[in-house]
Amino acid sequence: MPSSLRISFYTLMAMIAFAANSLLCRMALVETEISPGMFTAVRLLSGAITLFVITRLLRVPSVKAGSWRGALALFTYAAAFSFAYVSMSTGTGALLLFGSVQITMICAGLLAGERFHRWQVLGFLLAIAGLIVLLMPGLSAPPFGAAALMLCAGFAWGLYSIMGRGAVSGIAVTSGNFIYAVVFVIALLGVSAAMESELTADFSGMVLGIASGALASGIGYTLWYQVLPHIKSTHAATIQLSVPVLAVIAGWLFLSEAITLQIVLASLAILGGIWIVIKSRSKG
Repeated sequence: MPSSLRISFYTLMAMIAFAANSLLCRMALVETEISPGMFTAVRLLSGAITLFVITRLLRVPSVKAGSWRGALALFTYAAAFSFAYVSMSTGTGALLLFGSVQITMICAGLLAGERFHRWQVLGFLLAIAGLIVLLMPGLSAPPFGAAALMLCAGFAWGLYSIMGRGAVSGIAVTSGNFIYAVVFVIALLGVSAAMESELTADFSGMVLGIASGALASGIGYTLWYQVLPHIKSTHAATIQLSVPVLAVIAGWLFLSEAITLQIVLASLAILGGIWIVIKSRSKG
């Protein structure tokens, strides 16, 4: 990737793709007849196919790079993410997801023996306070069950990210995990059929699910992993702070979701607290 302009463009497209996952899921569940279980299945299947084709073109051995642990974490994230978005706005879901992902990874660092300085402790507590503000009763507050599911999705994605540290090829590992996750998708469909759970879909819902899997996930991850070797890890973490903000704006633009004072204050606290931790860690 020779030019800084290309790096900036790929980075922007990757962040838009990540934010689009929240928008596409919420849009599908609100405006179409697709069920969250079917959306999960379509997203993971289309993502697996897209990433398999990409890694074949890049001549990367994706299947061997994946693991059942990584696939289970990926599937848990995707399923909880879809079912949570039945009852919460695009921006609220993205903030809960991103906040819980980062807090999971911060806690993992503490358990591994990482020492926090005063500013890092302050940032961590500020991010926790932001999550509490987001969950307090108000126009932006989601139902308890939906919030618990999104926090679970964030925890699973945090674990997935921790498992992927040190991987030689991030795109190979992600592709392999998507492929392994197809087994869990088949199990989900089988259990749903046996329990006569609702698995509905229409054309519009299927299109949004495929867009989430193939474009926002498959192409988004590919662009991001092309960028990562060319930027510092602290810069990469800081850049990802833009994703919940983009999701809030997208929900307002495309679904007419209100940007309330509650979600603004929660955003400032969560993203500001995480930014403090990231910057303090890089200085340390």
